[in-house]
Amino acid sequence: MTATNAPVPEAPDAPGGTTAPASAPARDGTQAAARRRRLPWRNPWGHPWFLEGFTWLYLIWSLVPIAIAVLFSFNNGRSQSTWQGFSWRWYFGDPVNSVLHNPQLHAAVIQTVRLSVLTTLIAVPLGVAFAIGINRWRGPVPATANFLMILSYVIPELIFGVSMFFVFTTLFSTVHLGTTAEVLGLVTWNVSWPAIVVQARLVTLGSHYEEAAADLGANQFQVIRRVLLPLLAPAIFASAVLVFSGVIDDFVIVDLLSSSAGNTPMSVVIYSTQHGGNGGPALNALGTIMLAMSLIIVVIGYIGYRVLTRGERGGGLAALTAISGEN
Repeated sequence: MTATNAPVPEAPDAPGGTTAPASAPARDGTQAAARRRRLPWRNPWGHPWFLEGFTWLYLIWSLVPIAIAVLFSFNNGRSQSTWQGFSWRWYFGDPVNSVLHNPQLHAAVIQTVRLSVLTTLIAVPLGVAFAIGINRWRGPVPATANFLMILSYVIPELIFGVSMFFVFTTLFSTVHLGTTAEVLGLVTWNVSWPAIVVQARLVTLGSHYEEAAADLGANQFQVIRRVLLPLLAPAIFASAVLVFSGVIDDFVIVDLLSSSAGNTPMSVVIYSTQHGGNGGPALNALGTIMLAMSLIIVVIGYIGYRVLTRGERGGGLAALTAISGEN
């Protein structure tokens, strides 16, 4: 028998009667890639030009007005639109209208720092205690208390401020409006920050470090002091930064609970003066000081958090080793 040779299929003829080359698919892929390079927005894996442009547009829209206000705080003249030379006049150079020499502006800076420090020193320990208590407490009551911790994120600050105003003018009239009422109102409003942040940290840590310390012979006080608080230090520090920076630019509560120019912080002075049509470069200087305080606190918080979390993984084991050596 003789073998029959099967016919070999040929490639389909291209237009014009010629055989299509074998590299046609590769050429098509190259052309498609070239088209995507010419039209970058049609390439889902390319550079996100639209998103990047939108981000830059938002940053320019947000930061340029602030930069202009900061720039004119160093203006040598009173104009808010014409640059008349660089000067520190509105910070300390002018003997009457500068922030340093104007009694109202000078007192506003001091009052803002006072409220921020006092609120942080009171709210953070209370928030840490609430977080530990809610985390250790079992039953339906702590669930309700945990819900109350987030009320400051739900209730409008204006409603809360008005409520605190009625509390100090009607229910507890012995607490007069002023610094004391402002601190109490700010502490009540900001205590949820450390409570929530520290409680989230407690949930992440679990209870095995405390149980191991107790097995090594540590009492409850030693467990809290040598194990729990060092592990909670990053969360405590972060919550303190949040509280301090939040008090600096708070307006509603301190506006409703202040009683005189001597206990009015920077935010209220800036708003009331500018709203009354008496604004000027001195207010720009006061706003720049307020902005600088917030930025400094943010930088300190970032550096401090990085330092505290650098040896985080070995912190619990080091504390347990120290307790083991003591007992």
